[in-house]
Order: sequence, then structure tokens, then C-alpha cells
Amino acid sequence: MKTFDFAIITPSYAPDFERCRLLSWSINQFVSPTVTHYIIVDRRDLPLFRQLQGPHTEIITVESVLPWWIQRIPFLKNGWLSLKTLPIRNWLIQQIVKIAVAQYIDADVLVFVDSDTTFVRPFNLQSFIREGKVRLFREPPYHVEAHFRGHETANKLLGISDIDYSAPGYIGNVITWKRDNVFKLYQKLESTSGKGWIETLANSWHLSEYILYGVFVDHFLQEQSGHYYDAQKISHEYWVPEPMSDEQLQNFFATIPPEYVAVMISAKAGIPVERYQSLVKSIAEGNEHFTKVNRLN
Repeated sequence: MKTFDFAIITPSYAPDFERCRLLSWSINQFVSPTVTHYIIVDRRDLPLFRQLQGPHTEIITVESVLPWWIQRIPFLKNGWLSLKTLPIRNWLIQQIVKIAVAQYIDADVLVFVDSDTTFVRPFNLQSFIREGKVRLFREPPYHVEAHFRGHETANKLLGISDIDYSAPGYIGNVITWKRDNVFKLYQKLESTSGKGWIETLANSWHLSEYILYGVFVDHFLQEQSGHYYDAQKISHEYWVPEPMSDEQLQNFFATIPPEYVAVMISAKAGIPVERYQSLVKSIAEGNEHFTKVNRLN
């Protein structure tokens, strides 16, 4: 049976540095087998993030992943100049970078983990593999406008004429893709639009990279994708865009379901990392023996 190698990928930026530092620490503490963590940041943030570089942590720039015709312009705060399309918003650049990174990272499985996620329990990446197939997070449909728009955009980009408004969700905090499938996605985007795939995505308005990949797998690759579907979440989440009190934070960490290995506290909640990193590390101390045993296996 094939043995898969993994890469963990985190796009980040200066305001999320402390969150990314905690994530980096948690990967080194809890995740096995040893895997390289790639943190992707704007060139202007590179000196700050170089503090996190280590034997299994690499810092690469957004600019090194993007084509020459997309450039950061100092006076354009919320976007990038494109010589082939309209200016590209920052959030769209981040999604394009996630898709583009397959060209620069040589690993069978790309594991996307955002800065506001932190591992809190031992976790073996090989658990994402079942009978030679890689997990693809896929949950039942939910009724959120952004979900519908993401599916509409994906269908248009992939040339799917009938829109299924009861389509499943693919968005989560620890997402796995197969690298070879991403190259097939490039080809499909280009054959549909007649343009380069990055130019095609740069002209999109409501793109969701996770929905795009999921729809592509569902509609075109299907049994040939090398994926199996899994709706089980592995992260305890806080999405509310307002802070928690100290008591609420303690309760949040005290009620992590036993099957969850990570937490996600949205950066939009505005909670400084200093307020909860001690809670994360206290869990680590409680798992210290198990973590050492886990790393030996």
C-alpha cells in the first residue's frame, strides 16, 4: 500500500503572528509523524515570521508563489495590482495562493491549517488515510448565503450548468487535498475558460477554494480522486466575532469533545493569544506522557 507524505500549509500575515506562533508550537508538540510546516506570508512580513523558521518550519513568500503579473503595491492596502485583471482583493489572493502552492511543495497530501487553529491533543496525520485513500472533509448542506455563492462560482468556473442548492459543504479548519488532483483542477479551469487558471480565478468574485476543489472532486474525479468522504469535525470552533470572558474561555477549553484534536478561535473574535495560550499549554502538559509515546510510534 502506498505511503503518503504530508505538508502542512498556513497562509498568514503580521496581525496573526502570535496565533501562527502558537500554531507552529502546537504542530511541533502534537503532530506526528514529523512534517514540514510551510507558512506563506507577504514579503513585507518575512522578517517577522523568520522567527518561526526551524528544522521543520519553512517561511515562503506570497510573491514567490504568484506570477510576475500580480504585484503588491504599497498604496493599495486591501488588494494587489494585476496586469491581466482588475485589482485582486487580499482574501482572494490568499485563496489563489492555497491552490497555487501545489506547484511549489512536493508532498502527496496538502494539509491546510489557518493561523487561528491550534492543535491541543496528539494527532497522527496518517489517520487521514483509509485503505489508500485520503480524507476529504464533506459535510451535509447548510443554508448560508456565502455557501450558495461559493457553489455558484465553482460551477461557473468548472462549466457545470445545473446548480444544486442542496450541495454539501467542504469548508473546515484542517483540510486535506491530494496534490496531483490540484494539477488536474488547473487543467479543468483552463479548458473551461480558455485562459490561464490563475487569471481565471482572479476574475472571480465569490470564490471559495475549498468548495471549488470539493465540487471538482465530486463532479469530475469521483471514484478516481483517491479520496474518501468524512463529515466528522476534529476542531472545537468559536466563530462569534466578539471576545469571550476569561470564564467563557476556560469553559470553551474545558468542553473540548474528546474526539477533537484542535481548537479554532476566530481572529475576528479579537481575543489576544496571551489570554488563552496558557490554557492550550496546560492541556499539552496533561498530554505530555501520551505525546512522547505517540512520537515514538
